[in-house]
Amino acid sequence: MKKILVLNAGSSTLKYQLFNVDGDKYDVVAKGNAERIGRDASFVGIKYADGSKKEVNVDLPNHNAAFNEVMKLLMDGVIADLSEIDAIGHRIVQGGSIFKESTLINDKVIEDIAELSTLAPLHNPAAVLVIKAVKAELPNVAQVAVFDTAFHQTMPYEAYTYALPEEQISKYKIRRYGAHGTSHKFVAEEAAKIIGKNSKIITCHIGSGASITAVKDGKCIDTSMGMTPLAGIVMDTRCGDIDPYIPLYIMKTQNLSVDEVNDMLNKKSGKAGLTGYSDSRDFEAAYLKGEQKVIDAMNVYTYSIAKYIGSYMVALGGVDAIIFTAGVGENSSLVRKLVLERLHYLGVEIDDEKNKQRGEFVEITKPTSKIRAFVVPTNEELAIAQDTVRLSK
Repeated sequence: MKKILVLNAGSSTLKYQLFNVDGDKYDVVAKGNAERIGRDASFVGIKYADGSKKEVNVDLPNHNAAFNEVMKLLMDGVIADLSEIDAIGHRIVQGGSIFKESTLINDKVIEDIAELSTLAPLHNPAAVLVIKAVKAELPNVAQVAVFDTAFHQTMPYEAYTYALPEEQISKYKIRRYGAHGTSHKFVAEEAAKIIGKNSKIITCHIGSGASITAVKDGKCIDTSMGMTPLAGIVMDTRCGDIDPYIPLYIMKTQNLSVDEVNDMLNKKSGKAGLTGYSDSRDFEAAYLKGEQKVIDAMNVYTYSIAKYIGSYMVALGGVDAIIFTAGVGENSSLVRKLVLERLHYLGVEIDDEKNKQRGEFVEITKPTSKIRAFVVPTNEELAIAQDTVRLSK
């Protein structure tokens, strides 16, 4: 029996899950989060295997303090001592072109993750702080980095290359990196258990942030997010693909700074920009009430998803299955229906009863459908734990 801790550091958060691992069996012992790190009203929380919860208001000036408070929670009834933890896996948002797969962490890996912070300024620095905190507290425990971008490193040149001056590509490393790779890989592998390893799959990770990926025979050949997670489909607060001149136009005509425009495109655009609703549940409720601006925005939203699915059918040379996952993908029968209805001309036939299910692995198309569609719940923490076990042996 091994105990594997998975850590996911955000700019002001630290999420965690502790697994008991026995062979191929991974049981979640406890999970929780540290919130509002470096801000007022910070706290840490834990949810135990029996469903009970605990929350503690505590000062969290930095990620080091957050990690220490998480450890205190775990030692309060979950583990007797930190020495029980056998290995720790970290979700790292940006691995650049350096990391093509998960890797054991050493000083050079920490240095490389830190240097890649220019590509993920909110997440990579936080991850480095947590890795160093772990190293100081548990110097002999193996740590593994699992990169959101690693799965996308199999994209061919024509998929990841932007048509910019060569120096921008070679010196400044500007290219398509993608995101949500751990999730896309996990759900594609789960679907492949049913439709076969040699298959053409389009995975739709649709949450607050969202991306679409084309997977051929288990490998990514294209993905919608770009150099940063701002590109691709319309999201809750991100604009997705727009004319590259638009940010420059806004800066020139409205006298806004780079940071102000960046904030607008990332935090004030997407569905929120069009309607004022930043939460997908509120957005969907307003749609069902018949608010016209939300109906119009839903059309923009689902069209952007369907358009990427269509383009990836071309990239794959056809498709065997379309997968929906993440918060919206797993739970919104409405969004799935509106997207798949746009593909009806390709022979997609939705099973409305099966499509009503939420958060479960289910095929939502009829047996007569020419293209199959599934809901596959993602489990990035499990995927990280599995890689951590494999690399820390």
